[in-house]
Amino acid sequence: MYDKVTQKDIDRMKEEIQYRKLVVRKEALEAVKEARAQGDLSENFEYHAAKKDKNANESRIRYLERMIKTAIIMPEESKSDEVGINNTVTIYFEDDDEEEVFTLVTTVRENSINGWISNESPIGKAIIGHKEGDRVYVKVNENNGYYVVIRKIENSTDDGSIGLRKY
Repeated sequence: MYDKVTQKDIDRMKEEIQYRKLVVRKEALEAVKEARAQGDLSENFEYHAAKKDKNANESRIRYLERMIKTAIIMPEESKSDEVGINNTVTIYFEDDDEEEVFTLVTTVRENSINGWISNESPIGKAIIGHKEGDRVYVKVNENNGYYVVIRKIENSTDDGSIGLRKY
C-alpha cells in the first residue's frame, strides 16, 4: 500500500477504527444474534444481511489497520506560494481552454467528483510544489500528456470536512 498520508489522516483512521470496534461491531453482533434467533438460517434474509454487514465492518477495520501500518507520513504544511496538500488550486487547461478548481488531498481522501484530487494522481504529482503562473506538464503515460497553468492557489488547512474514502 504505502500511501502518503498526513498525521491527521492517520488520526482519522484511528478514530474510525475505534468507532467501528466499540460501536458498529457491537451493533452488528447483536443484529446477527437477533436474526439467528428467528429460526431456519437457510432462508433467513435478515441473518444473511446481518452477517454481510458484520463482515464488511471487520473488513474495513482490517483495511484501515493495514493502511496505518504501511503509510508514509508526509507533512501537511507547504510554503504559502506553493501548491501543497489541502490547497485549493485553480488550473487552466491549455488544450481545452478551460479552468477547473481542485483541492489537492491525500489518496485516502480523494473524490474527483467533488473536486478533491489525489497527490498521487498525474495532475497532483505534476502541480505539487509549483507556484502561481507556472506552466506544468502533466504526464499521463509514456506517450501522452498535456500542459496546465496554475492560475490561483488558496492556502487552507484540513478542517475535517473531507472525510476518508470508503475503499
